[in-house]
Amino acid sequence: MRILGLIGFVVLFFPAEVQAQQDAQYTQYMYNTVSVNPGYAGSRGHLSIAALHRSQWIGLDGAPKTQTLNLHSPIGYNGVGMGLSIVNDEIGPTSETYFDVDFSYTVKTSDEGKLSFGLKASAHLLDIRFSELNQYAPDATLEQDIDNKFSPNIGAGVYYHTNNFYAGISVPRFLQTSHFEESSLSTAKEQMNFYLITGYVFDLNTDLKFKPTILSKVVQGAPLQIDLSANFMLNDKFILGAAYRWDAALSGMVGFQLNESLLIGMAYDREITELGNAAFNDGSFEIIFRYDFIKTKGYLKSPRFF
Repeated sequence: MRILGLIGFVVLFFPAEVQAQQDAQYTQYMYNTVSVNPGYAGSRGHLSIAALHRSQWIGLDGAPKTQTLNLHSPIGYNGVGMGLSIVNDEIGPTSETYFDVDFSYTVKTSDEGKLSFGLKASAHLLDIRFSELNQYAPDATLEQDIDNKFSPNIGAGVYYHTNNFYAGISVPRFLQTSHFEESSLSTAKEQMNFYLITGYVFDLNTDLKFKPTILSKVVQGAPLQIDLSANFMLNDKFILGAAYRWDAALSGMVGFQLNESLLIGMAYDREITELGNAAFNDGSFEIIFRYDFIKTKGYLKSPRFF
């Protein structure tokens, strides 16, 4: 099965031209919004740092692994936010690293409503270790690895939120970069990923909150991705939820707001496709740590649920 998986990987990711290069996938996107929408930068009202790790399809050799580190904060000028992110994504012999700088400007639309416009500037490094494939089926065209191939990119997003509602649309990367010359073995071409994200927090009673959320991702050459999730927060401390990725996976989520500043969240995905029934696939696991540097104790009536 592992050999078949490797063959499938080679066929899928190294045809004559790869049209759809997708962004990294997250189950806990609701705690990692700045990665997909630069308009979110600074919206929490203080410096916020988050670190996330995702291991997908555990047990499958060469399966995707993603690490993300981001920080963002409002800065000294009214309505301005800034953010920095590093995203490392590995799939088989391919690894990509993004260094992102986010800028946002926010205007008040009502007593509670705020509308933010964001820009993202990215530096992208791509590595492909063809030599790892060459050991299975020696081929003279697979002898030259690709090391730290650099390409820049830009993106944008709009983000609106009140105390209980949020919605945003974004394209984190506009430039559809071809990473290889047409005469080479293959052409890996990045495509624009369009995101729509929204959610609402219902105060069911003084101790219980309920937050349904939706994330939709559209990219040419790949199926439409829709993530539906529902999370409950008890006593502003404990979070329990479930998610459904359309025609792809079911997920369970749990989180702990250890204090006013520190959140720990975990998620487990199980594929509902044929891949999920494979003996070598033990599902996908994700963990996130987020710390908010709140200057004044009691600044928040309760921890922000988004």
